[in-house]
Amino acid sequence: MKGILPRHFYTFSLVRKRAQQFSSPTPLDSPLMARNREGLILLLDVGPTMHKILPDVERLCSLLIQKKLIYAKYDEVSIVLFGTEETDNDLTREVGGYNHIVVLRQIKVVDGDILDALQQIPRGRVAGDYLDAIVVGMDILVKKYGQTNKGKKRLLLITNAVCPIREPSEGTKDEQVSILSSQMKLLGIKLDCVVVRGKEVDDTNLEAMEENDRLLDLFSKQTRGKLVYAESSTALLGAIRTKKIAAVTIFRGDLVLSPRLKIKVWVYKKTSEERFPTLKMYSDKAPPSDKYAKHEVKIGYEYKSYEDPKKIVPPEQRIKGYGYGPHVVPMPSAEWEAVKFNPEKGVTLLGFTDASNILRHYYMNDVNVFIGEPNNKGACLAVSALARAMKETNKVAILRCVWRQRQNTVVVGVLTPGVSDRENVPDCLYFNTLPFVEDIREFQFPSFDDLPAAWQPSDKQQEAADNLVKMLDLAPPGKREALRPELTPNPGLQRFFRFLEMKSKNPEASVPPLDEALKRITQPDPDLFAENKHVIDEFVKCFPVKEYSKIKRKAKRFREKPSGSDDEKDIEASTSVPMVDKLGKSNPVEDFEAMLSRRESADWVNKAIVQMKNKILDLVKEYSYSKAIECMVALRKGCVLEQEPKEFNDFMNYIFNHCMENERRNFCERLASQGVSLITKKEAADSEVTDEEARRFLDIEEPVLGASTLKNQL
Repeated sequence: MKGILPRHFYTFSLVRKRAQQFSSPTPLDSPLMARNREGLILLLDVGPTMHKILPDVERLCSLLIQKKLIYAKYDEVSIVLFGTEETDNDLTREVGGYNHIVVLRQIKVVDGDILDALQQIPRGRVAGDYLDAIVVGMDILVKKYGQTNKGKKRLLLITNAVCPIREPSEGTKDEQVSILSSQMKLLGIKLDCVVVRGKEVDDTNLEAMEENDRLLDLFSKQTRGKLVYAESSTALLGAIRTKKIAAVTIFRGDLVLSPRLKIKVWVYKKTSEERFPTLKMYSDKAPPSDKYAKHEVKIGYEYKSYEDPKKIVPPEQRIKGYGYGPHVVPMPSAEWEAVKFNPEKGVTLLGFTDASNILRHYYMNDVNVFIGEPNNKGACLAVSALARAMKETNKVAILRCVWRQRQNTVVVGVLTPGVSDRENVPDCLYFNTLPFVEDIREFQFPSFDDLPAAWQPSDKQQEAADNLVKMLDLAPPGKREALRPELTPNPGLQRFFRFLEMKSKNPEASVPPLDEALKRITQPDPDLFAENKHVIDEFVKCFPVKEYSKIKRKAKRFREKPSGSDDEKDIEASTSVPMVDKLGKSNPVEDFEAMLSRRESADWVNKAIVQMKNKILDLVKEYSYSKAIECMVALRKGCVLEQEPKEFNDFMNYIFNHCMENERRNFCERLASQGVSLITKKEAADSEVTDEEARRFLDIEEPVLGASTLKNQL
């Protein structure tokens, strides 16, 4: 029986021999030369320590294959299991060793069979050796592609890396990793590793875990592969990119710092929203016997004359128009092209500013990344120096950008430094688009700091809010951050692909319920809330909520009736929405608030304030002081929220003098006891009243202004 050969023997001897067999040029029409075809080997740990995690691994790999069936249907995939009791792979038969590794599916174009194989992965009974599995995966890729297809051959290793790997017969484990890494770079093979470890990982294998982490990190650095740690099923779903994104530049050229200083840069998209796949219209009119039918649905439009609906208007008689008031301005195509702004392509520095001057809510659209031109040492050094200088001085750069020729718009944006803390990742600059004045939405709201003391939270309320925020911290000390963007998948997209796979097998399939792993993205963690129920209860106690009945609005129904008919009037009366347009006697405060909330016209604020002033005067004349004070408090609150301090302050002067002149001094005293005074500068920026003036306002010994201030307004 053959003994287990050292891994370095395979790497230096067998791989080189097999690579030479494929070193001759491959015909251009060979499937090996498909431009975007990827060869992927799934290396899955199925040992006993992985059994609890394997259902999540099955979902992840199934999702990967589902997306390949949509976006990359010519990619080729193989499945290799390690940690199995059985052994079934070519290396064992050819050179011996590499036990407990099974090639579940040989490498072939993705299809439904591979998807079915991932639905129920066999469970193993022995500890797996991921280094042996990597060698088996390399052997499959070399046999299939040889030295071709560089950069499109990938190994995806999924393991918890808690079991020790066997000792090599020669050399050290670090040397084995270095040898494998060098051969991967030579053959153009990438290695991505996903280490899945939940909270229940046994610490008895701590030494083996630390060694495996060090070896995998060494793989990552030497092969520039991706190494991801996932602690939950949700993070596992986002641990690997299930759709290939081509690295396409949006700009290549000079970053112009001055007429004499330019840096060669390449600009890529850093973030971009992933949208749902386009659902195309399908025609079933093609003959079933035509296997080459595309089943396309072509849509055509006809434009007909308004005056003669039977007459078709040809393209040369059609022209675009733009609404301008009640008129439509015709705009011929030639004139529209002449009007368009056609700036020159280029990226130019406008200047620097403090980072604090660029507010976070100014960022628009996607994020781009600037890097120095590859293989240009001077450009890379210049970008690195610029990024580090900006970080040290806490500055950002403002750029003017036109990414391509014939671009109709100029983009002004901010460049922020991205200083790397990894040796194999260069420094870069991140670009965010800034808004123009037309893009900014200005909505004025009063500052919470300017509200009256009665509206400020108490110390107890503030403490309850602080505890609630601490309880829901997604990055608690000593733990990995939850819901990290780079590990959090879009639940809508995941559900769509799952349903699409079900629909492909069963046209009558119903929409499945949301996966438990995805619920943790869309819903709060129930365990976290259960553990901190006392914190939530205390918050609810400090902030009681009252339920108010909403005004029910009847839905409008439209029916064609003769103009002026009785039926038409009945419909208008029944479909009209009840709106408050006048203060009533029973609930003037509620009516006042309802009028302020009407936003179809700014006049409603003025109407509400004037009517409330009249209501207060009537109540004072009737000696209904309690209700008048309630209305005064509501009026003051409304004027603060609507930033109308002058309206309230003038009325306060008027009502004060009115009461003093008409022997209603008691009302002023009751206002003073309730603390109702003028609106100050702290509460409204337009006010001219200081805190001291507001405090002294209700000093009855010192009358303030004459009573004629608002007679014309009331």
